[in-house]
Amino acid sequence: MTAVPVRETDWEALRGAARDVMSRAYAPYSGFPVGAAALTADGRTVTGCNVENAAYGVALCAECGLISELVAGGGGRLTAFTCCGRDGERLMPCGRCRQLLWEHGGPDLLVDTPSGIRPMTEVLPDAFGADDLGRHGSRTGGERHGAGGEQHATGGEQHGTAEGQH
Repeated sequence: MTAVPVRETDWEALRGAARDVMSRAYAPYSGFPVGAAALTADGRTVTGCNVENAAYGVALCAECGLISELVAGGGGRLTAFTCCGRDGERLMPCGRCRQLLWEHGGPDLLVDTPSGIRPMTEVLPDAFGADDLGRHGSRTGGERHGAGGEQHATGGEQHGTAEGQH
């Protein structure tokens, strides 16, 4: 599946959706609200905002919320992504979130970065993915099924971890 070409993506509308959801972020500790929005291959827009917690390590980035909405809404592949902070300026996803975006968008996902629109192959070069699990002796083999990128291991479903945890 290929990404929607840059010229066919309404980046301003996507940025507007990220700004809108950013206004609902829960960021009482850092004071750094973040919003994210993405398009799917079937034309849906999914969004997410960061949700902090007093136990800092369990805070959720905006991309986590976006991926949760994607999966809860039936899955699919991300084709275009943007992320913004309080001032509405574009932000780069952190390393963990780049991995989430790779899992659900793949190498053709277009990312709206502060330096312009870039494919995931530039945002996360030499990315680790489901195929690596099979090459390196994983118990699951990294077999992929479905448009949403969900993984099914022998003996049960797997969503995002080598150990089959949710």
